[in-house]
Amino acid sequence: MEVVIIKYNAGNIKSVEFALERIGINATVSDDKEIIQRADKIIFPGVGEASSAMSYLRQYGLDEIIKELKQPVLGICLGMQLLCQHSEEGNTECLGIFDTQVKRFGDELKVPQIGWNKLSETSGPLFRDMQGESFCYFVHSYYAGLCADTIAVTEYGLKFSSALSKRNFYGVQFHPEKSAEAGEAILHNFLTL
Repeated sequence: MEVVIIKYNAGNIKSVEFALERIGINATVSDDKEIIQRADKIIFPGVGEASSAMSYLRQYGLDEIIKELKQPVLGICLGMQLLCQHSEEGNTECLGIFDTQVKRFGDELKVPQIGWNKLSETSGPLFRDMQGESFCYFVHSYYAGLCADTIAVTEYGLKFSSALSKRNFYGVQFHPEKSAEAGEAILHNFLTL
């Protein structure tokens, strides 16, 4: 199985790579369109700022490539947000896969949200065989609103989408690579789709 991590100007690629190695997967890190298109599974990670990340994707034609992918794609953190319609961060038009907007948490909250938080209302194959409530590790100032694509909900001042799914696209706001056993289970479930 060929797993490709999309390389672009947003961090946390190494930690995703190491998490995959822990479950026996050697991933390829690439921004080469042909390598991405050929992969069996694609991970679209991201820690950074939405507008500069989207600019980079457009500059290298990766935005169109990602939208056309037919194999399973997992967006992580900023990667998930970029799969949404629009982000308030830098007033950014995103890839438009998930039918929701990305907004900034209100000033009444400590931002960014950093640390462990609970997933509830989970559904779909990413959460297969996971019993009860899971806790995962979050670091984010922006959140995706609830929508028809929501497959997990988390509460931080308000309820937001901690995971999304539409067709072959999946997204998680938390960092599975830093979420211990729950994160490993989610990565494993994605890789066995």
